Amino acid sequence: MAARNDGILLAGRLLLASALLPAAIGRALNPSGFALTLAATGMPAPNAVATASVVIGLFGPLLLVLGVLPRLVGLGLSVHAVVAGLLLHRFWEFSGAVGRVEQELFLAQLGLAAGFVLYAVTGPGGWSWQGWWHGGGERGQGSERARAPAPAVPAAKAPRKRAPAPRGPRPAKAAA
Repeated sequence: MAARNDGILLAGRLLLASALLPAAIGRALNPSGFALTLAATGMPAPNAVATASVVIGLFGPLLLVLGVLPRLVGLGLSVHAVVAGLLLHRFWEFSGAVGRVEQELFLAQLGLAAGFVLYAVTGPGGWSWQGWWHGGGERGQGSERARAPAPAVPAAKAPRKRAPAPRGPRPAKAAA
């Protein structure tokens, strides 16, 4: 059962990473265009924020797939998804079809954030760097393996006491 859960957790990590990578690659190929988009929203220091977003967007999915530092990566990517949704998908500023599309994109960002929080809580499973580091997932997060009770070992008999040494004078040793 644990191996099945490990496979499901790996598939979830791959799906979450695949949701982030296309946008991150697009931002990495045109960071100045992304910085201009951020500047249009009124973001202070748009170049620094764009650079940080590119770094998080490229290295976050890599750490996610490998299963490294699940709590830190999960919560960090969750915050990144919420902030990106608030900055880039301001549906409350639009009306009509554009407003509905932006609202759907914003809710998709919140869904990604929820997935990252679940990853932070459940852990990466046994098929990850953390699972390997902790011995195949036996002690790792999210893949607790049920162990069968050890068979009962019959109690060993107490050792017999040695017979007491004879009392009296000891015989003399023969000369060699």
